[in-house]
Amino acid sequence: MRIGLGKDVHRLVEGRSLILGGVVIPSSFGEDGHSDGDVLIHAVADAILGALGMDDIGHIWPDTDPALEGLDSAVIAREAGKLAAGRIENIDTIITLEKPKIEPYRKAIRDNLAALLGIPSSKLNIKAKTAEGLGPIGEGKAIAAEAIALLRD
Repeated sequence: MRIGLGKDVHRLVEGRSLILGGVVIPSSFGEDGHSDGDVLIHAVADAILGALGMDDIGHIWPDTDPALEGLDSAVIAREAGKLAAGRIENIDTIITLEKPKIEPYRKAIRDNLAALLGIPSSKLNIKAKTAEGLGPIGEGKAIAAEAIALLRD
């Protein structure tokens, strides 16, 4: 078995869509990023790439490439899923965000991201936490996601 860990953090700004696992969450703010800023997909992709012993998403899809500006992170998820095809045993994630609450969207996020990765939803877990008002995340200025992926060798 191989394990990979991924993490991503983005500022939250007005005028951008809040996207998690490829699902647009109703909100007046969203992730600021070179791509669409989907922290969950970025963390999951990095976890998968790490388990495969590959470079992180910043090397494969660099934020210095103007051609990738506004990239739909679904592209990253699909590619990570193809690279790990048939090897993903489990992916566990945590989204840390003060608001909005993720629970009403958790199943849609899980089902959509699992489909993008080409795995059953039962192999993907989505959890959401707050930062209890602490730091930039707790102040509603940022969002973070962490993921751990277990792959068969």
